[in-house]
Amino acid sequence: MHSNHQSDDASLTIPAALRRMGLLGPGETARFSALTGGVSSDIHLVETASRRFCVKRALARLKVAAVWEAPTNRNAAEAAWIRQIGQWLPDGVPALLGEDEQLGLFAMAFLAPELNPVWKEHLLEQRVDSAFAARVGADLGLIHAASAREGELALRFANDTTFGPIRIEPYLMATARAHPDLAGRIEAIAARTLASKKALIHGDVSPKNILCGRKGPVFLDAECVCFGDPAFDLAFCLNHLLLKGARRGVPRAAYRDAFEALAGTYFARIDWEDRVALEARTAALLPVLFLARVDGKSPVEYLTQEDEREAVRHFARPLIADPQQDLIAIANAWARQ
Repeated sequence: MHSNHQSDDASLTIPAALRRMGLLGPGETARFSALTGGVSSDIHLVETASRRFCVKRALARLKVAAVWEAPTNRNAAEAAWIRQIGQWLPDGVPALLGEDEQLGLFAMAFLAPELNPVWKEHLLEQRVDSAFAARVGADLGLIHAASAREGELALRFANDTTFGPIRIEPYLMATARAHPDLAGRIEAIAARTLASKKALIHGDVSPKNILCGRKGPVFLDAECVCFGDPAFDLAFCLNHLLLKGARRGVPRAAYRDAFEALAGTYFARIDWEDRVALEARTAALLPVLFLARVDGKSPVEYLTQEDEREAVRHFARPLIADPQQDLIAIANAWARQ
């Protein structure tokens, strides 16, 4: 997240909320700078005489080309997720500083980009660190395992009304409409994903939402959080390691190795269900998400050539029609293609 222009809207509406939270003194002024990077929220860097922090407010309509609307109460759900994860992985999330549910915003620590680079940027620059990918897998597995043991979280994070419109519809259902011959398969995977209630899932475990912190991965932007299928988080993240290798002229072997490192440390944490069943659900979701990032509502911006997108379709479609059970076999086949 990098700062951009001064925001008049933020400077008019947010200070009162910050005073209620005790983050701004009675006569204290603050400078607000919009941070770029997200499509679903307004995020501002707030600078006072003594401190810097971020304020995040959810948008009702996302900033993408297709019409994509989502409930704004996801802001409160994200704040609750940060509080929860902070109990298990204190260094894995930004510190939550305050919340105003009525305005749909919260304040959190600002993590300077020069000290906490975005993992996506490293991957796009072909700086692929399998050891860091392994940390991501281990921490994601820890979150899923810890939450699977706490049954009350299923009620507290029963957020299907957000997860459906912001994940299942734009990624799975939109892709089913773009590929009618595969629609039955994709719709069945969507229904199974929604029906699987096993752990607390982030919903957007993408390298753009993971910082390379000094103490390990820092997870951001859990707006899609719900108690659901951990296979979705795992497939969503692994998918990006395939996609970064879909660019013309990029050697795929390093991304394949990072894929295997992440999957390996993740599966070492599984204690809430049978590994084979979880891997099968992940392996079925993976090619659907792969195809979704060229033909769904949120295509990745870095596959700019039609032959790159066509290679994704050529690889994903047969795997949707006839699902593979083994994740590493999928990664190996992609690396060879």
